[in-house]
Amino acid sequence: MNGAHSLVDTLVSQGVDVCFGNPGTSEMHFLAALENPGMRSVLCLHECVATGAADGYWRMAGRPASTLLHLGPGLANGLSNIHNARRASSGMVNIVGEHSLSHLRHDPPLGSDIEGLARPLSHWVRRAESADTIAWDTAQAVAQARAHPGRIATLILPGDISWQAARPATPPPPAAVVRKAPDAARVADVARVLRSGEPTLIILANQACRGAALERAGQVAAATGATLASQFFTARIERGAGRVPIVRIPYAVKQATEFLKGWRHIITVETREPVAFFAYPDQPSLLKAPGTRVHPLVEADEDSTLAFEMLLDELGARDVRPRRQERIETPVPSGALNPLSIAHALAAALPENAILVDESLTTGRETLGHTMGARPHDLINNMGGSIGYGTPVATGAAIACPDRPVVCMVGDGSAMYTIQSLWTQAREGLDITTLIFANHSYAILKAEYANMGAGTPGERALSMIELERPRIDWLSMARAMGVRAVAVERAEDLHRAIADATRERGPCLIEVRL
Repeated sequence: MNGAHSLVDTLVSQGVDVCFGNPGTSEMHFLAALENPGMRSVLCLHECVATGAADGYWRMAGRPASTLLHLGPGLANGLSNIHNARRASSGMVNIVGEHSLSHLRHDPPLGSDIEGLARPLSHWVRRAESADTIAWDTAQAVAQARAHPGRIATLILPGDISWQAARPATPPPPAAVVRKAPDAARVADVARVLRSGEPTLIILANQACRGAALERAGQVAAATGATLASQFFTARIERGAGRVPIVRIPYAVKQATEFLKGWRHIITVETREPVAFFAYPDQPSLLKAPGTRVHPLVEADEDSTLAFEMLLDELGARDVRPRRQERIETPVPSGALNPLSIAHALAAALPENAILVDESLTTGRETLGHTMGARPHDLINNMGGSIGYGTPVATGAAIACPDRPVVCMVGDGSAMYTIQSLWTQAREGLDITTLIFANHSYAILKAEYANMGAGTPGERALSMIELERPRIDWLSMARAMGVRAVAVERAEDLHRAIADATRERGPCLIEVRL
């Protein structure tokens, strides 16, 4: 056994059984070790696809995957989606190859400060120093990644540690994930707020947006008249017919401040008070109205389910039933494609138990509010704002949940960042339907140009935010990577294409020509 085999064997023993990788020369022994029958290795053609897929895997599986990245430049390529994963509280174990110590002293061309690159976006960074102790390093990395909330762990694997002989090691079994209990006095204070009868908004995030925590939150809302909400972007929400409904705080500052002005109290659960995504001239960063009080109920590392159970006991409301979203049978739309007809096509075609990954930016902002009554599904958003997250996250989600259809909504500008995801989806035979909203521009930046008060864009400015000359041939792009593809220009055709694609096995791309 060498160090690489010890590392992979430990990953598997700790419950990490998927590796999204893009290997290089320094990682050949690790590559050999991936022959472990307990490990599934998934080749990604760009490191940002690998890290994004690990993010999507965590969001649906609730446990970390590993990535394999080649030296400092490989890690740097993956940092954008590591940023998004960190903001989503997703755990992952990054294995970053490194030169051997004897080679590093000669300053080789690919030498770099890997720790310096890793630290700003990792919660835990370690450089392996011995083949005999790498099993313990690996177990610690997995324990860090599995914590609540999830954490980014980066383990640097020098080449000589990888190929040197390693003594057999038995690291400790995976530790139970501990979620802290909320402070009882804090829960009692929130109960007093809710009993006051003053308008109260409860903002849910992370684990509170699904499962037992969401059910208990629904009971609290039904018992007190409080409204349940989420930030505009949330890591994962269980929504649709039969689920406890959550309203979404608008993205734009003016609409968000208008929405929030009616609340006297805001209660936060695994999140903080609403903050504008960007700074705009003469507009606030904090979106609540003056005089609105913010009351933390659950911190990021605490147990939301337990908190709501404690709150229900304080309120004497254990037997209250939550309100549930009714099924809305949306008629199949016809005619021109616009945000409303797209929403109706999606709501009518979305299959039960689907996973909906949203990176549609301008189109999705107006669309998703009209899908609340669709069949029950999970919605995944981009928490970090770094574009190019959608198709990789959809890839990881599909590997985590192979029995569930995945629908990914992405703008054409965003899609080009990580379009290599399609190749991995085809190779792995994943049931992912990708909707490319082709408006041939960075449409969001056209809106932001006006929001920032930068005036009317001139010819040069427009040339930097338009995707023309040439237009991207999405059908050829998909087919070149082994993905079947179709283009639609009318709402009824979009509905039919989504329904057909989600019934068939394997990936499909639908170009939505706007």
